[in-house]
Amino acid sequence: MTLSNEKRVAGRRTPENVAARLEQLILDGVFRPGQLLPSERRLCERLKVSRASLREGLRILRSKQIIDTRQGHGSTVASLLPMHQHSPLMHLFNDHPRTLFDLLEVRALLEGESAFLAARRGTSMDRVLITRRYREMADYAEQAEPIEVERLARLDHAFHLAISQASHNPVLVHTLQSLTDLLLSSVFASVKHLYHREGPREMINRQHARLHDAVVAGDAEQAKRVALEHLTSISELLRELEAESERLERSAMRIESW
Repeated sequence: MTLSNEKRVAGRRTPENVAARLEQLILDGVFRPGQLLPSERRLCERLKVSRASLREGLRILRSKQIIDTRQGHGSTVASLLPMHQHSPLMHLFNDHPRTLFDLLEVRALLEGESAFLAARRGTSMDRVLITRRYREMADYAEQAEPIEVERLARLDHAFHLAISQASHNPVLVHTLQSLTDLLLSSVFASVKHLYHREGPREMINRQHARLHDAVVAGDAEQAKRVALEHLTSISELLRELEAESERLERSAMRIESW
């Protein structure tokens, strides 16, 4: 080993560099918010550092509130962009359901771009994971009887998240992950209100298949086009259902005696 290589390896063993390497793994999505970090022994083996350097590196991350450590439970990656179910913003969104359409617009912007980047940048391993998540979702939708709305919504969300991770844009990935509760609420709404209808169900299944095929084939323009079409059509169908419900409510009120 040359002297320069020895210095480089030694540098990677300092607590500051151990912390920086762990931060990069978190940014790259190897360790995700809420995920329990591997044991100290495993981390020392993989990072090739001493336990003392690792522990000091973890302390640095705790001081930055990047990880949370509980005695006897290990360390977990903190929520990098806090958006938990009981946050004030979540209460506002839950109390004003019309923000669902705003959320679908944001999803179209973020997921359209993530599909474009995933098709361009995705590795062979990314494509394997995307296909795995797609098959889990498609197989459940085809075989389950009856379909559990929450389970299908989570499988749907996992498929879209796998595509965003293949974008290899850490900011985009963490932004989407921070919005998990909100995104799940929009997926839940589309599954709950649309999936029991044959026409919308076939449309959603067809769009998911086309999105999967475009990303895996590396067709970036088609992937973005299908992602935008998917979310736009869901928004339009939900608006139609809302308008229909309002018409029925008005009709019922006219019939009732006051």
